[in-house]
Amino acid sequence: MIRAAVITVSDKGSQGQREDVSGPEAARLLAAAEVEVLSIRIVPDEVEDIKEILIEMADRQGADLIVTTGGTGVSPRDVTPEATRAVLEREIPGMGEAMRRAGLDVTPHAMLSRALAGIRGRTLIVNLPGSPRGVRENLAVILPAISHAVAKIQGSDADCAI
Repeated sequence: MIRAAVITVSDKGSQGQREDVSGPEAARLLAAAEVEVLSIRIVPDEVEDIKEILIEMADRQGADLIVTTGGTGVSPRDVTPEATRAVLEREIPGMGEAMRRAGLDVTPHAMLSRALAGIRGRTLIVNLPGSPRGVRENLAVILPAISHAVAKIQGSDADCAI
């Protein structure tokens, strides 16, 4: 079973000024897909805080999958992609591209997403939007590939054909 961590990036959420609804929604959807959710955490929109929790979950807690919610747009405080990129060893551009492409069928604002995905060690890290709707729409796009991606990242030599 894939073991995941969910990290919400939100200044207001981390200060208790806003209820986190996107993190629990991501956790619910992952659990429905038979992914074990190890942790749901909230951090402020600070590059160092985001990097620290990504490293903690990937390197020390051994999460197979980390999904972040929030901080992927173009606002000055949206720094999740920069923090994520700083801890990745390899990017997987197709995941972000697929989420943006599917999002454009729903809203033109999807083109403003800077979400990315990539690999750190044996962990897949994926940035999701900060809204519950965005979490649902984007996870629906990538969930079919998650098991295969994690297996390959962790060294599976199984055939890639579907």
